[in-house]
Amino acid sequence: MSKMNYTGKDIIDLGIESGPHISKMIVRANELGRCCIEDMTDLMPEPKLGLTDPLPLRIASDVAPDTVIESMTRLSRTPVVKGVAVLPDACMAGPDGTITVGGVALSEGLHPGFHSADICCSVMMSKSNLSPPELMDKVANATHFGPGGRPEHKMSESLRRKVRSNRLLADLEEIGDFHMGTQGDGNHFTFVGVSEKTGETRLVTHHGSRGFGARLYKKGMAIAERYRKKISPDTLKQNAWIPRDAAEFDQYLDALETVYLWTEENHKVVHRDCALIQWNVHNFVFKWDNGLLAHAKGATPAREGELGLIPLNMAQPVLVVKGLGSDAAYEFCPHGAGRDISRSAHVRSGEFDLQEETRGLDVRFMSGRPDPSELPSAYKDADIVRREIEAFGLAEVQDLIQPYGCMMAGDWESDAPWKKQKKNK
Repeated sequence: MSKMNYTGKDIIDLGIESGPHISKMIVRANELGRCCIEDMTDLMPEPKLGLTDPLPLRIASDVAPDTVIESMTRLSRTPVVKGVAVLPDACMAGPDGTITVGGVALSEGLHPGFHSADICCSVMMSKSNLSPPELMDKVANATHFGPGGRPEHKMSESLRRKVRSNRLLADLEEIGDFHMGTQGDGNHFTFVGVSEKTGETRLVTHHGSRGFGARLYKKGMAIAERYRKKISPDTLKQNAWIPRDAAEFDQYLDALETVYLWTEENHKVVHRDCALIQWNVHNFVFKWDNGLLAHAKGATPAREGELGLIPLNMAQPVLVVKGLGSDAAYEFCPHGAGRDISRSAHVRSGEFDLQEETRGLDVRFMSGRPDPSELPSAYKDADIVRREIEAFGLAEVQDLIQPYGCMMAGDWESDAPWKKQKKNK
């Protein structure tokens, strides 16, 4: 005689793992008056996705650190990742298995961790009729580095409407206004130089989407983590993805496009009264022709004929390049020079000379305190990076923007309240 009133224990005794599907199976068993696994197949949860065998890496560098290769190899085992490349500026950006600076990952999924918190970090260039010293003085009053915001600048109304229309961004309107016209800290800069080709004054800015993008990133990581637990718990948390069939997939992509527009508008605050020439992004997700999503961390598109900007360090020229569409790195090129060691390790080493490294340049730190971790000695050899760009056919140099001066945040954290408290203990 068939048993009635089946429970979850009866279902689990069949060898079915626990989860939200159990309640539906209990209903099915009691409706049929029997508890058989054959009756439950359509209610079974999707099988978990395990890690795959490592993919062969496309390494567009002869000097890529072993740690970078190991990290990108481990990342390549993520089930939905279909291609991985390493560029000449490659350096570590987190624990083993995290996408590195100078890293590209092609995937069927959407990975917030692959573009990082500094979404849409990018470089914009314009030309000015002012002399370099005049432009340097003018731009010092047109930008803001370090913490805080600028209440005098607001988003455009067209951008505001887009922010309000996206569920993931609607509550970020206030921070979107607050950080408009600011550049942040770290390696973000305003660079004044002269075009070697035309002799014209050039303004180059480097920064991303500030707190506006960082808060979207945090939401994206939380969404991806929910799916990771459900469909691929073996995947590293930093490599979690939002699946294509998820309701949040299109919402997050749309939010990224809005962050893209916010960042472009933010750059233009500093470039007002200048004639824009070029803008290119290096922490973003691009829809590639093969249907995959190309995630770039510290890598910028270099499709055939596409113009790009590659700053190397404050004492070296900014490279204006034309992409060559190379398969060596899935049509990407480096975003800059990358680092040999971390910021803190460079400062601890003491192997830098502020006066010597900035000799002849107008270098300003808005906080009033120099940041040794942003001196040229903190970065890879610019000549080697340029040589590898050419050797691997990634891009062709069209012009050099020779440096006149540079402005950055500097070491504002030395006077931060939490550091003062530490010193006083």
